[in-house]
Amino acid sequence: MTGRPRKLKPRGRLVKIGEGRKLHAILEGPPASPWPLVVLEAGAFGFSADWSAVQAKLALSGLRSLAYDRAGLGFSPPGPEPRDGLAVRADLEALLATLGEAGPLIYCGHSMAGLHAALFARTNLERLKGVVLVDATTPKVTDSRLAGVLVDIFAGISGAAAWGSRNGLFAPWAGVGDTIGLDGEPSAEKQWAFADPGHNHWSAQEVSFWKQTAKEASRAGCYDPELPVAVILAGPVRPGTSVRALQALPAKVSHYGFLEHVPSASHATLLSARYCDAIIRGIVHVRDARPVGYSAAAE
Repeated sequence: MTGRPRKLKPRGRLVKIGEGRKLHAILEGPPASPWPLVVLEAGAFGFSADWSAVQAKLALSGLRSLAYDRAGLGFSPPGPEPRDGLAVRADLEALLATLGEAGPLIYCGHSMAGLHAALFARTNLERLKGVVLVDATTPKVTDSRLAGVLVDIFAGISGAAAWGSRNGLFAPWAGVGDTIGLDGEPSAEKQWAFADPGHNHWSAQEVSFWKQTAKEASRAGCYDPELPVAVILAGPVRPGTSVRALQALPAKVSHYGFLEHVPSASHATLLSARYCDAIIRGIVHVRDARPVGYSAAAE
């Protein structure tokens, strides 16, 4: 048990995305890389620090990447409400425009960001090289009865977390805030965010719009079968598990699909240096996709 970490000087920088609006962003990798920019979207309660191990390995592979904090999360100032999927997409599009990143892009999303991926693909297909879904939810997953109940429970827990951090209850436990297993500054950032009232409040706001964002993503429709899609799942193959099948579906319907299970990884540790090579393989697959049909790496 430790005291709450001091306020940190964030890595990266604040980028203006409109009048009175800024988002915190971290660009890594060789500036002259000829490959598509990899856009990294964190899941619920996540932010740019989540992707530090992935960004380091992408840079070693010669790939540029962008990780950022959604409005109110991490080191980004809050944005206008509601914080649903449409607002998240508009902010990301504005960030990319400010940075001069017209594409091509590879979109990589973890967990809840699977919903954001579907929305982003809808309006950015012409500059999208592919999508990588990292243990991600999808609109069809959220539509299932079990998932719907779990989302409601998670929303309640998220609201309680926001209240608890606002009242200082999480400060003594900040040391357990890094469930990924990061090193150095990113780990300290995760521990700081775990106890930060602002981060928890706006994260809970996003979760409260989970079902609304899923509906928005459903209206966006399915991915174009010509779009390369890689799905990376934590844990062993579980034949017959309906949620797992729905998570894998985007890769199976893509003409350039890729699926890999990482048996020893958890939902969080999949982003760690120990396990994230599978994510890199998925990114490289969609980067280099050719019309060879669906290939399941774990089967």
